[in-house]
Amino acid sequence: MRFLKIFSLAVLINLSYAASAQTPGIQVLESGKKISIRGLSVVNDDVIWASGSKGSVARSTDGGKTFTWTTVPGYEKNDFRDIEAFDKNTALIMAITEPATILKTTDGGLTWKKVLEDTTKGAFFDAMDFADPRTGMLLGDPIQNRFYQAISRDGGDTWQQVTGAAASAYHYDSPTAGEAFFASSGTNLKMLGNHPIYVSGGKNSRLFFRPFDTIPLPIMKGKESTGANSIAVQGFYTGVIVGGDFTRDTISSSNCVLFNISADPITYRIPTTPPHGYRSCVVYLSRKKLLTCGTSGVDLSRDKGNNWELISKESYHVCQKAKKGKAVFLAGNNGRIAKLVW
Repeated sequence: MRFLKIFSLAVLINLSYAASAQTPGIQVLESGKKISIRGLSVVNDDVIWASGSKGSVARSTDGGKTFTWTTVPGYEKNDFRDIEAFDKNTALIMAITEPATILKTTDGGLTWKKVLEDTTKGAFFDAMDFADPRTGMLLGDPIQNRFYQAISRDGGDTWQQVTGAAASAYHYDSPTAGEAFFASSGTNLKMLGNHPIYVSGGKNSRLFFRPFDTIPLPIMKGKESTGANSIAVQGFYTGVIVGGDFTRDTISSSNCVLFNISADPITYRIPTTPPHGYRSCVVYLSRKKLLTCGTSGVDLSRDKGNNWELISKESYHVCQKAKKGKAVFLAGNNGRIAKLVW
């Protein structure tokens, strides 16, 4: 009888451990700085770059155990809302406006070189993404009724604004009234090879996926604070879009769309259980698992985005999985950088 009791207890302990191992938690690595972080790029399980307000950049080369913080000279008042890192030494940061600028470092953030600047009134950069270490695209709010787009084919050393006839490959459509993009996490744009796919927000919200071919999104819209904020793509055809209304960030409806652009006609659907509020970033962890975050919490899906479970009520702006690895990190206000742990 005593053996049976011990055996039963061992089984319960093992089952409990197995269940807890499958329930992710969030481990805070950095916090306490008066900095809002919205740019996050994870090169591998060891190399993490982050960027944010007050001209701030953070870098770790030991998996988040320690971070080196720097303030880019001359940009102390700029907000770096997106960052694209290629290795432990090379990265691009995007200052959204006044002026809209992209800087590049090749020495781990010790020095930065200006590779693009636009002083046009109203210039506002929202996101950049690279398909590989050379091919990337920049997306910005409309100027003179045209979305701002620029292409780099040399790792961000030079940029060419997309205009005129060349726009047919990238500039899918003119903005509608009140339509723009959000610089909430640098993830409303994805480059699939040479092909960009992106989402808009504001008074209108659309998915742009083929030249001059868009679909309206069944996501919250109608106000400057509403619409799509982030897109994650699995392969070239299916994906997940998140957003909502950042001024009403606990509303758990009209904040997520699942899409398939390989179907004819294009198909999209609403999750059975949506994320628990406004979400500014979404990322694939595996073929079936996704993570999404926003100012009202963090959600996990285990079934390709059809059902979401709230795993934290803490506020985070951005989440990213290692490009080469399995580590997943999040970042947000107060200089907070965290790691997803299983």
